[in-house]
Amino acid sequence: MATYMANAAKVDRKWYIIDAAGRPMGRTAAEVAKILRGKHKAIFTPHVDCGDHVIVINVEKAVLTGKKLEQKYYRRHTGWVGGLKEVQYATLMEKNPEFAFELAVKGMIPDTTIGRTALKRLRIYKGNTHNHMAQKPEVYQIG
Repeated sequence: MATYMANAAKVDRKWYIIDAAGRPMGRTAAEVAKILRGKHKAIFTPHVDCGDHVIVINVEKAVLTGKKLEQKYYRRHTGWVGGLKEVQYATLMEKNPEFAFELAVKGMIPDTTIGRTALKRLRIYKGNTHNHMAQKPEVYQIG
């Protein structure tokens, strides 16, 4: 019996909705990364982009466990001397929870061309509404 190899032209992409309300952000991001890569499918092939589209709603209600809100920081550097910028996750979750969730998912996706195209299929929304009803997304149950 031959091993099945997926073909990029024959991949059937679905749309899924994931509700992040009340769920740990890291665990939800891990499930989203798995769907974006296509690892939930039986036809998963590592060198072919066979992932699906994911819509994440209620990101502002995602939970950070432990003391991450006070102890965790998002850091970036401008490239200039003394240019370290850091934002506490409590502030980041209050002002821009979509960016915090995108960072969590981005850290779980490989830094390759397949990973970058997979991240383009991720849509993150703060509230309960989104504008992708024409794609007929299915509710994805985590757990």
